[in-house]
Amino acid sequence: MGIDPTTKVGIVEDNATLRQCLVRLIDNAPGLRCVCDCASAEDALVKIPLHRPDVVLMDIHLPGESGIACTARLRALQPHLQVIMLTVYKDIKVIFEALKAGACGYVLKRSDEKEILAAITDVRSGGAPMTSEVARMLVRSFHNASSPADSFGEESQLTERELEVLALVAKGLSNKEIGARLHISEATVARHLVNVFGKLHVRCRTEAAAKYLQSSAPSQFSGGQPGAGN
Repeated sequence: MGIDPTTKVGIVEDNATLRQCLVRLIDNAPGLRCVCDCASAEDALVKIPLHRPDVVLMDIHLPGESGIACTARLRALQPHLQVIMLTVYKDIKVIFEALKAGACGYVLKRSDEKEILAAITDVRSGGAPMTSEVARMLVRSFHNASSPADSFGEESQLTERELEVLALVAKGLSNKEIGARLHISEATVARHLVNVFGKLHVRCRTEAAAKYLQSSAPSQFSGGQPGAGN
């Protein structure tokens, strides 16, 4: 018996009309199947562990427990679950919290159907999907920050090249794009990322990007000593 190549998707959205639109979108897309749809975090915490989807589209603003809290709890139960936040929010602090909770991507609700489907494909291939608008916000959030090497602490011991790779991961670039930007091979990029994950004690590129962005936020540098890193 072969392995089913279909990607199973769960949907957590309190708006019934939007939720049903998403169900139809997923079920009509080749290679995708909606295995459960939930109206609340509480509902999701019952249905998702039962149906075990590969990817979850998660609204942030839910009645009762938030989508961010729900994401953290689901990731604790299923570490390999991939969660894409689907929301109207563009607040950079909300984005940070979603990434820290374990979200693998962030797509605005007004994104068209192709963008939503592309995000699912992207996250299944190891990417961290974000709309260009959200990615620009994340980039602007650390453009004027001090060197992130200092804020990670001595225990991380990230090299200059590893920091360059990590910064480009945080901008949403794929391994191929990072390789082209730094004039190195995709295999070399992947090797650097393995080292970064180990040093930062994270499991995936999304968690590494979240840690980088959090460390790069200006508020994290009060009382710091710029230039103290290696």
